[in-house]
Amino acid sequence: MPTVIAHHDIKDTEHWLASPKREEVFGPLGVTNIRTFVDPTNPTRVAVLMDIADLDVVMKAMERPEMAAAMAHDGVVPESLVILVEA
Repeated sequence: MPTVIAHHDIKDTEHWLASPKREEVFGPLGVTNIRTFVDPTNPTRVAVLMDIADLDVVMKAMERPEMAAAMAHDGVVPESLVILVEA
């Protein structure tokens, strides 16, 4: 089960931190142990660390409109998204 870090910019830190969308969209995909991080020098730069049961399933889901809608709801700046997979 690989651990993945996804970092990106957001529009509103408080909204992003309080949002249930991460659990709602990633939970059914087998993603567990989701942890959030905020850059203390730039709170609109954030990261998510998570364990993923099936990376292919999650990467395919990232292309679906539902994922884009969840990211928009959370105020994620999509072009800033970088995904790093444990080597």
